[in-house]
Amino acid sequence: MRSPRPLAAIFLTVVIDLLGFGIVLPLLPLYADEWHASPTVIALLFTSFSALQFVSAPLWGRLSDRVGRRPVLLVGLAGSVVSYALFGVAAFQSLLGLLFVSRITAGLFGGTISTAYAYIADITSTEERGRGMALIGMAFGIGFTLGPAIGGFGHALHPAAPGLIAAALSLTAFLFAWRRLPEPERHVPAPRRSWLDLGALRSAMRAETIGAILLLSFVTITCFSLMESTVGLLGKRVYELKFHEIGLLFTYLGFWTALTQGMIVRRYMKRVGELKFAVLGTFTLGLGMLAFGLASTLGWLIALAPLAVLGFGMVTPSLNSLLSRRSAADVQGGVMGVNQSLQSLSRIVGPLIGLPLFGIDHALPFWAGAGMMGICFVLALALARRSVPDVS
Repeated sequence: MRSPRPLAAIFLTVVIDLLGFGIVLPLLPLYADEWHASPTVIALLFTSFSALQFVSAPLWGRLSDRVGRRPVLLVGLAGSVVSYALFGVAAFQSLLGLLFVSRITAGLFGGTISTAYAYIADITSTEERGRGMALIGMAFGIGFTLGPAIGGFGHALHPAAPGLIAAALSLTAFLFAWRRLPEPERHVPAPRRSWLDLGALRSAMRAETIGAILLLSFVTITCFSLMESTVGLLGKRVYELKFHEIGLLFTYLGFWTALTQGMIVRRYMKRVGELKFAVLGTFTLGLGMLAFGLASTLGWLIALAPLAVLGFGMVTPSLNSLLSRRSAADVQGGVMGVNQSLQSLSRIVGPLIGLPLFGIDHALPFWAGAGMMGICFVLALALARRSVPDVS
């Protein structure tokens, strides 16, 4: 069977798999809360995925450099099938321990998402790389547009249904990739991945503006993961939403994520520039976090919450593209490896901050996030005022 264009093939593969991710993620804190888990235990449930992804991503990255992107992506998809099936069994039996096992398995194989970024880097030019990276963000947006709604209504049928549906979707993605995803030709140096390589980190921090970009990326993703881990509990405890209604809330936010990546970032990033997008994005994400903390009614929350995903959708592809463009070819692998490590750490730190704060007061995590983004806005403004040439 003739393969589609590589960019379209990797996009469709990631979209199908991330539908399963979108089904499961909003339900995690809700199931754990139903089983009387504390906010700290729920935070550990979230961070177990990120911690294993942090450990596994460098290994998958090195393996993909040696054996190719396609085999590693196929293994990751097969692992997703297993993890979601375990999620379904845990939900059916109300087994918190097995739910942890399912998330650890998902994190172990979820480290292959960095291989999808490497795949895109392999098949795009420097000028088009920002738009290519935005495809992954758009795939996340589509996954979070359709996935939570499927999960919420699936839960109404049976608690195990969301996990089994997610497993079926990942199996579909595996079969599609097996038939249609080609191995890319590499046009950029293979990125070196490591567990927060301190030597690479020191070198990156000495390069002009690279340290500031890495810091912006770390704090922004920490802020957003803080929000992701708490918004389901916010809907359940404060606004008394049912499972399917929380799924629809995530669907609504996912729609805005997909719209940002597909209609704004891909169309206007090249014209406006990454730095201006980063400045506008940090400001907008900060406003969105304030909206979550200050909204007095569900109506106000629905009206203002899209600001958070709009801002995040502008910041992350902009920073990824800037890192690639401002890193010399001989150090680009080290810089991108450090960035991946920091992003994984940020997804561990965010829930560990947000969920305990939520246990004290439901608004506290969002006010903390707004404060983080205020600092990022000032840093992004300072970065935008410096004239630094691209080196790759």
